[in-house]
Amino acid sequence: MATVCLNTGSPMPLLGLGTYRLRGPGDVGRVVDAALAAGFRSFDTAAVYRNEAELGRALKELMPKYGLTREDIFITSKLGPKDQGVRALEGALYSLDQLGLDYIDLYLIHWPGTQGLPVGDQRNPGNRAQSWASLEELHALGRLRAIGVSNYTPRHLNQLLQGCKVPPAVLQVEFHPRLGQGELREVCEASGVCFQAYSSLGTGELLNNPLVVQVAQDAGRTPAQVLLRWAAQQGVPVLPKTSHPDRVEENARIFDFQLSHKHMATLSGMDCGHKYCWDPAEVL
Repeated sequence: MATVCLNTGSPMPLLGLGTYRLRGPGDVGRVVDAALAAGFRSFDTAAVYRNEAELGRALKELMPKYGLTREDIFITSKLGPKDQGVRALEGALYSLDQLGLDYIDLYLIHWPGTQGLPVGDQRNPGNRAQSWASLEELHALGRLRAIGVSNYTPRHLNQLLQGCKVPPAVLQVEFHPRLGQGELREVCEASGVCFQAYSSLGTGELLNNPLVVQVAQDAGRTPAQVLLRWAAQQGVPVLPKTSHPDRVEENARIFDFQLSHKHMATLSGMDCGHKYCWDPAEVL
């Protein structure tokens, strides 16, 4: 499995399994089994997904089947907005407990805001800073091997970079051909932060886009594969999510082909700043 090197010096797989909306031990177990069989070694969860415990149990039960140990698996989780600020340490420790792990490979602040506060509330920046200090503390203890953020704008990220002791290893945001995130990618590149994509398929909306369908037909691949390959070919890690084991295997097959310069340009040319998911721009 191809990897990227984080600013911690550790490798992170270029392809990971997203687990948003994946619930119940049966579904989690089936999808994780299919993912491990297909070569996935990275798994992305979050406190708000409410499946950390199920993911942890499924991996513990299934790793021996594939001759894998904990060190072979890269696990990401995220601090919920309800724990932003003074409860961040408690929230991170709860994620560790739910996953049944001694350490988490990557732990992110999921959202720049705080649950229960208006987006324009003056307390949001201070809560973010307090959360980051708690993550830095657990990072120093080895409980969080790498720390980062999700859904940050360039403004949020620059604020963090100016005041942190430990720089973020990863920024995870929505990224696909219709949302090129040029400014964010420039900030990440300049500061050594790994830019990671979620919602690479545009919440599924891009699978039927005529340009995407045409590129897929030309390449002899599925629309999902060309959308994932478009990001991966730029060195951007991706986290496709699905509850269907057959699609897990399909999503894994993105490293045995390349998109032409023409096809890459066609997809990149779709950029229009369109967000399919939530917009953090209003969060102070």
